[in-house]
Amino acid sequence: MRTADRVVEGVVGMVELAPQRLQEREVLDLDEERKAAMVSNLLVVLCSEQATQQVSAGSLYQ
Repeated sequence: MRTADRVVEGVVGMVELAPQRLQEREVLDLDEERKAAMVSNLLVVLCSEQATQQVSAGSLYQ
């Protein structure tokens, strides 16, 4: 397996497990839309070639 493939597998594994573990430990209770946002954010952070910084774009929920 190529290095890039191993990296992708690792990232996908982390992204799959993060919301699941947070819910199991009763840290968060995420609906599907919030899970999707978390997954998107994790993928950006884990796959970025540059340092990331927090951006507050508001909330989808009022």
